[in-house]
Amino acid sequence: MKKVVLIGLGAVGLTYAVKLKNKCDLRILVDEERLVKYKNNKPVFNGVEQDFDYILPSDKLDTDLIIITVKSHGLVSAINCLYNFVSNKTRIISLINGISSEEIISKTYPNAKVLKSYFIGHSAVRKNNYVIQDGVGKIIVEKDSFLENFFSEVGIDYVVPDDIDYSMWLKYTFNLFSNQVSAILKMNFGQLKQNENFKNFAKNVINEVRQIAEYKGIKNLNKLESDALNSLDLMCDEGKTSMLQDIIAMRPTEVDIFAGEIIRLGEQYGIATPYNKILYELIKIKEEDNERCIHTC
Repeated sequence: MKKVVLIGLGAVGLTYAVKLKNKCDLRILVDEERLVKYKNNKPVFNGVEQDFDYILPSDKLDTDLIIITVKSHGLVSAINCLYNFVSNKTRIISLINGISSEEIISKTYPNAKVLKSYFIGHSAVRKNNYVIQDGVGKIIVEKDSFLENFFSEVGIDYVVPDDIDYSMWLKYTFNLFSNQVSAILKMNFGQLKQNENFKNFAKNVINEVRQIAEYKGIKNLNKLESDALNSLDLMCDEGKTSMLQDIIAMRPTEVDIFAGEIIRLGEQYGIATPYNKILYELIKIKEEDNERCIHTC
């Protein structure tokens, strides 16, 4: 059986941990604190308590595949936990939002095969250790025969696109206008779909991304706007973006890899990004207010 290590039991991580359990030699990588937490308060997926085989960073395992599903602000910590599990035969996929996690991972593990990938599907609902997800979703990944065969064997839905770079920027663009606007206005996907003012605003966000993507050498950008807006129609109406869920739960958001990264790239390439700057500042205001409430409310 293929040896798989997964780190990050959030919404996406728990979804795939459940899919992979009993179909491969799966271990969930945790620190000491989380080990105690999960043993005493088991993760619950769609109402069912889940038992997993846990390993610590100090353990060792000859690993075929590592799946990273932490939030973006936990990436560096996750990378530092992987030293005893990476060899030159190890594939690593990161299902973290954004466009830079693969590059960051490759700098630490240049001998591993870090594959470009992301998750797309109906949003999951997470509250503490409870996750609800309807099973609709797939992994988009660059071509790799080993991984394709493995996913087929264990029943993981996946797609290998003709242009993985465009696909990743498309998902990134979708996240930039849907996650950030929904988090500020507390709107679900159905509300976003029905709002023409939102769609006009989204087009301005997309235009900023498209200009930066051109500098990055991404192709087929003439269809970015239509593809990104069409992606909205695929989402279930009652679904909430992960950033909106973070705001509601008073958790830190991923705004730094969304608007924050677009702002940094815009400054690097001399491209104005006023719409992303507005989104960034508003979300930072909300984060600060949540932090204050956590300590005083």
